[in-house]
Amino acid sequence: MNIFRLSADMAHLVAIAVLLAKIWKTRSCEGISGRSQMLFALVFVSRYLDLFTSFYSLYNTAMKVFFLATSIGTVYLMWIKFKATYDRNNDSLRVEFLVIPCAILALLINHEFTVMEILWTFSIYLESVAIMPQLFMLSRTGNAETITAHYLFALGSYRALYIVNWIYRYYTENFFDPIAVVAGIVQTVLYADFFYLYVTRVLQSNRQFEMPA
Repeated sequence: MNIFRLSADMAHLVAIAVLLAKIWKTRSCEGISGRSQMLFALVFVSRYLDLFTSFYSLYNTAMKVFFLATSIGTVYLMWIKFKATYDRNNDSLRVEFLVIPCAILALLINHEFTVMEILWTFSIYLESVAIMPQLFMLSRTGNAETITAHYLFALGSYRALYIVNWIYRYYTENFFDPIAVVAGIVQTVLYADFFYLYVTRVLQSNRQFEMPA
């Protein structure tokens, strides 16, 4: 495993840890899209069904279990335990407009027409757009808590680092997966505007705390 993939995985872990810590500490789901979290849970369930059929490494298995457990746990916290704090009115993007096209695309464009491969491909396509309900929610409310912004920045960093990982693997291993690469680029582009706003916000915050000369 190269340093870029490891860094991407760590950024992903940080994103999930930040999100769960925010929900549990504040006992609130305010500002978080339950629809995006459901899509991420569907992504991991469809991608990691091979957990029961194949073993690659202890690291690989541990990461799969972590992502499955935390994604399902996040959905439970949002839709059941702290559902009274969930803002359904602003989290209104129609997820069927994301899921159905991804399912059709997975059936049409895949590496191999088998159940496991189609499910994996579907998860790749769906992950690329799963953040859209969250970004749509932010556009409606016009505001994001600092902790939610950190979560989105870490999640976007994870995808951006995976692009670097694919470039590295192409030049060192001659490995190239067009499905994963194109989907990853699409997802990173979706974060681009948020990245700019996040960096601008951080710089403004730093100026506010600068001591006068």
